[in-house]
Amino acid sequence: MSISLSNVSQLLLRNDTLLSAKTPLFINLMADGFIEHYLSDNSNAKISCYNTNYIDHQALKKQYNNRITSSFTSEYHTELTHDLVVINFPKSKGELAFTLAMIAPFLDIDAKIFLVGEKKGGVQSSPKLTQAFLNNCQKVDAARHCLLFVGIVKAESLNKAFILNDWFEKYQLSVGGITLTIASLPGVFSQKKLDVGTALLLENLPRVMKGKVLDFGCGAGVISCFIGKKFADTELCLLDVSALAIASAKKTLALNHIPGHVFASNSLSEVSEKYQHVVSNPPFHQGTKTSYLASEEFLRGIKPHLQHNGNITIVANSFLQYLPIMQQHIGNSRSLLSKQGFSIYYADRK
Repeated sequence: MSISLSNVSQLLLRNDTLLSAKTPLFINLMADGFIEHYLSDNSNAKISCYNTNYIDHQALKKQYNNRITSSFTSEYHTELTHDLVVINFPKSKGELAFTLAMIAPFLDIDAKIFLVGEKKGGVQSSPKLTQAFLNNCQKVDAARHCLLFVGIVKAESLNKAFILNDWFEKYQLSVGGITLTIASLPGVFSQKKLDVGTALLLENLPRVMKGKVLDFGCGAGVISCFIGKKFADTELCLLDVSALAIASAKKTLALNHIPGHVFASNSLSEVSEKYQHVVSNPPFHQGTKTSYLASEEFLRGIKPHLQHNGNITIVANSFLQYLPIMQQHIGNSRSLLSKQGFSIYYADRK
């Protein structure tokens, strides 16, 4: 078995006979070779892959092109009816309920639903979390520190219409005399309240902001909406790797009547413009795992996207070594303050 396969994919391939299907749907699986194995064993299958992570979606699309149908969106749609679904267990339990409700209109009456994930990610709670949606959800295998569960979708689950708008969690926040309404889908960072790091960043933005602003890893759009309300002469651009974050940011902008361009990007892969201001509470989680790669790539690559005299302000956990990266790759960088376990870093391009 290829060592490039993730633990999750290795567990799935141990159970390949259980996964045989005509119209399978794979949700948030990595582009690590599992699909290649599945195609070789199920050459007539019409494979659909749905990913909320732009990196995995792009990789699957590049590798398998016309051999599968790959979609990246906040709301899944298809003309097919799926007889089997494999879900990579999400880090948020709310996102699991969201995903199950979303795919329900596209399932066969006896569709098998497999849930797979690392033990430490919470997958062992699958039977309890899915009891309203699945019949007889039970563990079928355990290996590589991962678990695999399977259940049959309940007939009554198939008849419920899915309305994306019903799944937004909304709350109000007030910072520095500015009141905003935030909308966030399950699994999006800081879904129910303003996090400490972002609050600190909002208090330490440049005193004057105008021109193009890039919000890197925008999440639900809190930072951009605050800037848009406080500084009328800004043009907001927001990026994130998550389809659910992108939908949330668009909703938040609309609720606050603030214009902005929101787009998907793998770090800076889709960034082509120059900005007067860059702001970020950089993400450091990839699924359930901690990963600093995208944020470090962002800091190493942002300088060409800063206008002359442009600046960047970020907040990060104080233990992260971002300042040396900024000093090396951007130049004039310094720490503005450290508080409550977070640091604010600032750099400008002269």
